[in-house]
Amino acid sequence: EENGHQNKRLKSNADEEDVEDQNKRLPKRKIVLLMAYSGKGYHGMQRNVGSSQFKTIEDDLVSALVQSGCIPENHGEDMKKMSFQRCARTDKGVSAAGQIVSLKVRLIDDILEKINNHLPSHIRILGLKRVTGGFNSKNKCDARTYSYMLPTFAFAHKDHDVQEEVYRLDKETLEKVNKLLACYKGTHNFHNFTSQKGPRDPSAKRYIMEMYCGEPFVRENIEFAVIKVKGQSFMMHQIRKMIGLVIAIVKGYAAESIIERSWGEEKVDVPKAPGLGLVLERVHFEKYNRRFGNDGLHEPLEWTEEEEKIAVFKEQYIYPTIINTEREEKSMANWLNTLSIHDFNSSAVGMQANNKNSK
Repeated sequence: EENGHQNKRLKSNADEEDVEDQNKRLPKRKIVLLMAYSGKGYHGMQRNVGSSQFKTIEDDLVSALVQSGCIPENHGEDMKKMSFQRCARTDKGVSAAGQIVSLKVRLIDDILEKINNHLPSHIRILGLKRVTGGFNSKNKCDARTYSYMLPTFAFAHKDHDVQEEVYRLDKETLEKVNKLLACYKGTHNFHNFTSQKGPRDPSAKRYIMEMYCGEPFVRENIEFAVIKVKGQSFMMHQIRKMIGLVIAIVKGYAAESIIERSWGEEKVDVPKAPGLGLVLERVHFEKYNRRFGNDGLHEPLEWTEEEEKIAVFKEQYIYPTIINTEREEKSMANWLNTLSIHDFNSSAVGMQANNKNSK
């Protein structure tokens, strides 16, 4: 009996080694993975190799790729070896419903199922497509669409509306919000909407294709609304600051003219809305699809068949996280209380002079 057990154990080890050998013989292919994740508790998407205290989405992804046998272990330590590229670096706490990463993998059988088996349930790979050898998900992406889900009391006027969860957004206020969001469309200098960029830095110019707020809806007695924004590319904190400034205007803290002023050279104090409600909805590869999508060898990077899975994931993991965290931690309510300490009227020079005088 003892020998029988040992034989079984040796056989199962041999089977595993066979699979591993087969995997090693598989040629590596360039693919893209469609990912969805809830970002709560993570320090963003991008991996910081050697920094284990700040867990990122890519830490979990790379670990699952190694464990499933798609990539050798040393590729996990040096991601350049698998030509890994993410389409967007989502910030701390930000979720995604349609993130895309490109990389070289061994195309093992049941690859999606095997990777997902090694991932926590709040990170899913929803789709996979083969792409051209030189494909880079960041460089080939022509636009990104984000959404921002927020409780509508963020738009309650500070002087004459209730500020709590009983607030309901009226038609006139929603129209005003949309009029202000539409001001962002086109190409503008967004140096005031990020840190580390000066007014003359050409990379501060960004092109916004659309931005609007949808009809409000009620979840667990709180009314929410979703703002959608599509742009060529965004800088760090840019969307949160764009939304933060519109909230400050609608609430009555800042004049409408501040948007125009923020594109000028002076430094404007732009508040940054919380990261909680921000979701990377989808990334667009229009140029790539026109060139390679119908060449007979490659598929267009469109995910119509995965739409259902994306919708289910959002309902299961992303929306409940935003709603429950807002209820428990009151991130929007607490942030709204800080708007009164921003100085929306003076320039940075004026602010420094005021600080000196007050000291």
